[in-house]
Amino acid sequence: MMNTKKLSTFKRLFMLSVVLVLSLASTLTLTACGSKIPENTVFSVDDLAGKSVGVQLGTTGDIYVSDMESDGSGTKVERYNKGNDAIQALKQGKIDAVVIDAQPAKAFVAANNELMILDEEFVTEEYAICIAKNNSSLTEKVNEALNVLIANGTVNTIINNYIGENASKEAYVPTSSGSNGALTIAVNAYFEPYEYYSNGKVCGIDVDISNAIADYLNMKIDVEDMEFDSIITAVSSGKADFGISGITVTEERLKNIDFSIPYTTSSQVVIVRNNDVKASGSSFADKFKSDFIDDARYQYLLTGLRNTLIIAICAALIGIVIGFLIAIVRSNHDKTGKMKVLNFLCNIYLTVIRGTPTMVQLLIIYYVIFSSVHINKIVVALLAFGINSGAYVAEIFRSGIMSIDNGQFEAARSLGLNYRQTMIQVILPQAFKNILPALANEFIVLLKETSVAGYVALQDLTKGGDIIRSRTYSAFMPLITVAVIYLVMVMFFTYLVGRLERRLRNDER
Repeated sequence: MMNTKKLSTFKRLFMLSVVLVLSLASTLTLTACGSKIPENTVFSVDDLAGKSVGVQLGTTGDIYVSDMESDGSGTKVERYNKGNDAIQALKQGKIDAVVIDAQPAKAFVAANNELMILDEEFVTEEYAICIAKNNSSLTEKVNEALNVLIANGTVNTIINNYIGENASKEAYVPTSSGSNGALTIAVNAYFEPYEYYSNGKVCGIDVDISNAIADYLNMKIDVEDMEFDSIITAVSSGKADFGISGITVTEERLKNIDFSIPYTTSSQVVIVRNNDVKASGSSFADKFKSDFIDDARYQYLLTGLRNTLIIAICAALIGIVIGFLIAIVRSNHDKTGKMKVLNFLCNIYLTVIRGTPTMVQLLIIYYVIFSSVHINKIVVALLAFGINSGAYVAEIFRSGIMSIDNGQFEAARSLGLNYRQTMIQVILPQAFKNILPALANEFIVLLKETSVAGYVALQDLTKGGDIIRSRTYSAFMPLITVAVIYLVMVMFFTYLVGRLERRLRNDER
């Protein structure tokens, strides 16, 4: 009866929390809808002076607009990790324009009728494949393949298959046996039609051209989706064999990377709000269908949820092991003055880990420590988050051990127990009860910190929501859904910890 009552209380609290979240989100949405979005004031490239311009971080659009920012014209650059984030900001009136590649711009405008592309092109450019400077043999092979594929019309056929009114967008089907191995290619799958998600896979012009190159070389490709500004780093560090994502050759990039011959041309264009067209509304059911049902997009969330739980639970276990060992060393030093060297090393570890952001630690482990090692990204995430959590768990364990009266330690030793027996049989059982709430809090924090795993091309729950946003250009429902899923998980684990705490208290009686 008691358990049923407690479960019922949990259900009511959960439903109340969900209702509050949705109500808050709806209120904010209505408020935003009720606020007046400013009229467009950008009608030519010259009008960008003094305006707030959105760009995708690391793109040539970022480079070109940054030059305008530094020339004293008053232009302000707003940098976003993804192009669709910049588009969302433009729709909401947070910025005045977006500078981005022409073909992705057409996809954005096609999905958002309240936006338009200026007739005047910002700048023209050529796309090429980036390859590490120490991999000249691969550069030669890629150039050889591209020359043949351009000459026989394969590249042009692939491009025409995705661009134009009659584009079928049928993916190139590889035919090679792959006996010469596999090529890992780095892309940013938010760049339609060059690369984008469809039915759970990354497809598009650049993927098909990569497959055609691999066919020529009798190889296969493995696609790694990552942030655009991480592509060159991934290639330079050996995480990917080459990067292909509408990348333009620039003098600055040539300092760090080599490029193939160009495989197509494009241009940077300016997207602005269309004063003559208002956003067309759609029903909740239509939005839900578009966000989650079409192309089975809910699977992105399921895959992300699975990876998030695996990372959080396994990293927590790693953190507990590391934290426990460090806590033993530090508490022993505090009580006896021994283990000075180990205590010094532990203090360095704690200072470094607690003094640097989790995301930076993740990137260092992936791009620096394992720079030339092909390692599963989930393993990288487990190590990064586990090592990070261990620093905080160590202090939780140490404070719990030090909170136990020293008289109990002395009493156990007087009964003939050695240090190890005293810790295991007397000190730790009591300390565990004291530190359980803090450990639960650390796990909840760790669960939410895994949301940055997407920076190493790992599909976690947050990135699953981002993929949906990149296809539907709708922010509200995917983000709220991700938030509610995190909320449910946190409440569930909090509930379990609460039950464990009550059981421990009952055992004391």
